[in-house]
Amino acid sequence: MVMTSSKPYMIRAIYEWVVDNDCTPYILVNALVEGVEVPQQFVQDGQIVLNISPSAVVGLDVGNDELGFRGRFGGVAQEVRVPVSAVLGIYARENGQGMLFDAEEPAPDGPPAGGGGGTKPKPASTKPTLKVVK
Repeated sequence: MVMTSSKPYMIRAIYEWVVDNDCTPYILVNALVEGVEVPQQFVQDGQIVLNISPSAVVGLDVGNDELGFRGRFGGVAQEVRVPVSAVLGIYARENGQGMLFDAEEPAPDGPPAGGGGGTKPKPASTKPTLKVVK
């Protein structure tokens, strides 16, 4: 049975936990992912950190495919749209507690070329990495 991604559920849960503990929820976003709509002047090294606290945004909606809200950047109101696949982490500004996610690879468009009946090659083993964000 194929299940949907747990990532949007984890984002919603960590968000609620951070807010319930009177902390400020921040998300780290890969701004290079297709579909990301953020103020580009604040993107550094292909990433942006967004404050998504209830006092900083209006209309926060964390759906299963996309996260969206209205916020102010440099005093200018702007719509923000972030595919869930572009969210690299969610954490509390005050203490850094939260969760980092692995960068997601785009899904292949179809079956692999060649179509033979052989065995599938094993995926390369990679070690997970963490990046400290302050």
